[in-house]
Amino acid sequence: MNTSNRKIEHLTLCATHEVESHRDDHGHRRTGFDDISFIHNALPQINMDKIETTIDFLGEQFAFPLLISSMTGGHPDTLEVNRALALAAEEMQIGIGVGSQRAALEDPALEDSFRVVRDSAPDIFVFGNLGITQIQEYGIEGVEQAVGMIDADAIAIHLNFLQEAVQPEGNTNALGGLELIRQVCQSMDIPVIVKETGCGISHEVAQVLCDAGVSAIDVGGLGGTSWAGVEVYRAKEQGAERCEGLGNLFWDWGIPTSVSVIESSISVPVIATGGIRTGMDIAKSLAIGASLCGTALPLIRPALNGSKEVVKRLRTMLEELKVVMFLTGYDNIEDLMQSRVVITGKTAKYLNERGYNTKHFAKR
Repeated sequence: MNTSNRKIEHLTLCATHEVESHRDDHGHRRTGFDDISFIHNALPQINMDKIETTIDFLGEQFAFPLLISSMTGGHPDTLEVNRALALAAEEMQIGIGVGSQRAALEDPALEDSFRVVRDSAPDIFVFGNLGITQIQEYGIEGVEQAVGMIDADAIAIHLNFLQEAVQPEGNTNALGGLELIRQVCQSMDIPVIVKETGCGISHEVAQVLCDAGVSAIDVGGLGGTSWAGVEVYRAKEQGAERCEGLGNLFWDWGIPTSVSVIESSISVPVIATGGIRTGMDIAKSLAIGASLCGTALPLIRPALNGSKEVVKRLRTMLEELKVVMFLTGYDNIEDLMQSRVVITGKTAKYLNERGYNTKHFAKR
């Protein structure tokens, strides 16, 4: 199956099937956010109407700390979805990323499905997107082509080796990946973001990425869309029993988003993605070390109905964020990032086993 057809399959499955990580035995999301609690401020002494949510990220200003994560492109039927997402991002003055641009490298006729994002959002932060396996194939020239295609402000290199391992047409050659990332960082004059796609990034990997020169890390943690799960549905349709079995086994594989944010907070900005569904999730991510959050799956169905529906969902998340800030007594994002939170349950145990003192977050 060619790349373009696979892209529309992925979009359709995410819009019509249950593709998120399963909840654990206690009914908690696997992001770990259910184990994080803010300390309520009964006397906040701020005006909620005056709360300031703007942030700076990689030299660009966002109206609030959220971007629309990489989703789609690469098939003619994805063009209007990307247009709706981009128009909403422009209206809300937040960033947006495109889906993997591999299909357009293979077939330039598909470039419009990506270029529509920049055409519809001329004034905001837009980042391109290629997988590490595509950079193995196309090299720096391919990265430059992806950037030029959408006049990108940054380029994301995505790591999706779980998905590659469970799909019939996957590429499982991971040799030389770190050196390729280092070469991209040295060659490009725009920021380079490395992003996982649902399995998270550990402290050890975050450290070597920082050493390689990346500008930001997008953790893409466990708890949101499971790409192993998406591939289960594809495998069923194709009668690929081996891949279906692998996808089911590894459906919930990875590092929870909250844990990955803490582990990746080393020396570059961290983007929290993987199960960001509410303004509460955004606030918790910022409190434990994220500079920015990203969301994707919750916006797919709204995007199929046009940009106004996407804006509606984004405004809800912004309002939820402001309520959290009001109830904790912080009237700007910088202060929210220093807020006290209590981490309990499985998340605390996981972090403690990894050598982190979770009490630090409650006492600062």
